[in-house]
Amino acid sequence: SADASAEVVGGLRASAPMASSAPVSSASRAAMMGARREGERVFASPLARRLAADRGVRLENIRGSGPNGRIIADDVEHARTEDHAGAAAVRTVVEEHPLSKFFPEFEDTSVSAIKRVTAQRLTESKQQVPHFYLTVDIRMDKCMDIRQTLNKQIADDKSAAGAKISVNDFIVKASAKSLLAVPDVNASWLGDKIRKYKKADISVAVQTERGLMVPIVRSACCLGLKSISSEVKALAGRAREGSLTPQDMTGGTFTISNLGMFGVKSFAAIVNPPQAAILAVGGARKEVVKTDAGYEEVLVMSATLSCDHRVVDGAVGAQWLAAFKGYLEDPMTMLL
Repeated sequence: SADASAEVVGGLRASAPMASSAPVSSASRAAMMGARREGERVFASPLARRLAADRGVRLENIRGSGPNGRIIADDVEHARTEDHAGAAAVRTVVEEHPLSKFFPEFEDTSVSAIKRVTAQRLTESKQQVPHFYLTVDIRMDKCMDIRQTLNKQIADDKSAAGAKISVNDFIVKASAKSLLAVPDVNASWLGDKIRKYKKADISVAVQTERGLMVPIVRSACCLGLKSISSEVKALAGRAREGSLTPQDMTGGTFTISNLGMFGVKSFAAIVNPPQAAILAVGGARKEVVKTDAGYEEVLVMSATLSCDHRVVDGAVGAQWLAAFKGYLEDPMTMLL
């Protein structure tokens, strides 16, 4: 399988010599020869630390050229250049290895700090959090009609130039309202207790070139659709620019991951601890359903709730999905 092959290739990289490899520069050789002892303190300028965090460079792997070996910004830039050179090098498995004939040439790319942290947290979640999944189909016809009406009104408002409410804004609002309606889902597992939150802070997954970012819409339960739309656009823009602050991504009581814009029908997401649940949303699609009057073409969207079973029982998760479905199928109820 692909996974098994990846493990074998990983073993080859660790144990077998390479037939050809990228040349090692004098700077890289000096850095490797001067590797720090485990636990040794790292001295670096504030700018160097900021650059390292932004570029995914590990300070403990750098020998500084500043006073008393202090790491400065130039050291980080040089280390990043060397990393990029190494990442672009194509390495070939030696022909003498008995398994080399089964693998083509391959290329190794370094893992960014964001990717490393994301991988660690998701792995811990799948290993430690008992997941279960619930899926519903939601009729989106009324939601789309109201969205069209609201966007027409916004377009006529000169003070709201460029503003536009998306389907995802309705999803954020309906999720926040559902968390207030079913507060057992708006909670966290803390080992010896379960913490329930009084407001809904919604984390919204945003894919960027640097990796997956999850900025937070604070007090989404208290915001209108126009404010949610403005906040989500601002956070997504900062995420793609790489200008999010730790405060933008710290906290959150519930997460939404929407892949509808990629044509995905449905999927199941991994819970983002210490949150108790995450909602995975697919794209709206047309389906023919039977009604009392005959057959009718309707717009349907699938949504899957992944739950931490230590916090959320099956019936509670079902109650939350029922509330969420109700808000989207009749959006006017979100105003009550």
